[in-house]
Amino acid sequence: MADRPHVVIIHRWRARYAEYERYIDHQRYAVSYVTTEVGASSVTADAAEIALVPATDDLSAVTDRVKQLAESLGHPVAIIALKEDDLLVAAQLRAEWGCAGLTPADLLRFRDKLVMAEVIAAAGIPAPYFAPAPDAAAVLDFADRHGWPVIVKPRMGSSSVGVSRVDGPGECAALVFDEDGPMMVQSFDPRQIFHVDGYFDGTAVGPLRASRYMTNCLDFRHGTALGSVEEDDPSVVAAIGAFGTRVMAAMPDGPSMFHLEVFVDLDTGDCAFLEVGARVGGGEIPFVWREVHGWDLMEAAFRLAMGQAPRPWPAALERPGGEVGGFLLVPAPAARPCRITEVTSMLGGSPGPYAEALLSPGEILPAADAYYEHVGGRFRFRGATSAEVAAAITATARDFRVSAEPAA
Repeated sequence: MADRPHVVIIHRWRARYAEYERYIDHQRYAVSYVTTEVGASSVTADAAEIALVPATDDLSAVTDRVKQLAESLGHPVAIIALKEDDLLVAAQLRAEWGCAGLTPADLLRFRDKLVMAEVIAAAGIPAPYFAPAPDAAAVLDFADRHGWPVIVKPRMGSSSVGVSRVDGPGECAALVFDEDGPMMVQSFDPRQIFHVDGYFDGTAVGPLRASRYMTNCLDFRHGTALGSVEEDDPSVVAAIGAFGTRVMAAMPDGPSMFHLEVFVDLDTGDCAFLEVGARVGGGEIPFVWREVHGWDLMEAAFRLAMGQAPRPWPAALERPGGEVGGFLLVPAPAARPCRITEVTSMLGGSPGPYAEALLSPGEILPAADAYYEHVGGRFRFRGATSAEVAAAITATARDFRVSAEPAA
């Protein structure tokens, strides 16, 4: 096998967020996978080798496995990770093995939210006030200057882990510091949150879609369903697109996929920065893009990591209008791991989803790290307008039922 170039993929999904066997010829390349027990179930049979780790963001464990894989398959020519939490691990390993791609320094501005906010502030881009938050006293001092409520969150977090909205000084005593790493504090912005997904070629934003959160990611952590619908108002999309170009011009040193979150005043079109990642967005975003818009964001990210240009995208993605996509995530019905006892398919409903991902009664919902994957129900929607898709999301969230019992 040593005569084939060795490519390492760090992988944690059970679902087919990324279709690796389409992206790279597993006969021409010796493709190895560093994955978890949950993720291993979706690895292609054509993998040259599979190495298990307790968690794919455990740098020490992944480093050991890559060394073992290199002994049998040869020095890796590429080390690839597409999940947000695994990006820094892959970058650190690329630096160690001399592989091309984003370095830890490149990624720090996309992973450390304090560094990210400093880059955006230096570029003069509107954003909430921010500061480091080593303790409750720092939060109180910040709120004295900028007002309540505030958002306190880990600098290196994802999926809203450890994020708190603090409405007044009496709530500061409940904050926990040091558990999720260094923290920061930001002013609260009450305006509508959008996520913006697409590709930046290093100079200009290519295809993108701006989507309105019907709830928000923090509320999803606390048991509220998370809905998202793509925006079809051309003036709102144009304002967000122009803002996204400013943000991406300030952030990377070259081509990148991006998942940007912004606050938007729907009356004026004014935008303010929330966060941005050099990656494909989570949830059902990769599926909606493949199935509704005909372009694979994950494949584009994979090709960039291999030093290749993304494949051409459909011309329709460059034009306003077109079909509208959306998704709905329903929280886990019990603390994970749990065994599903009852679930109701929503396919065939009118209005309803065109696709769903559900576990059957008796199956175990694992306590796996891919948080937005292992939930009570995942649904995807398409329609002619944002209003049509939003109505289908609302109806599905209202009528869907799932229950579970604790599992060992």
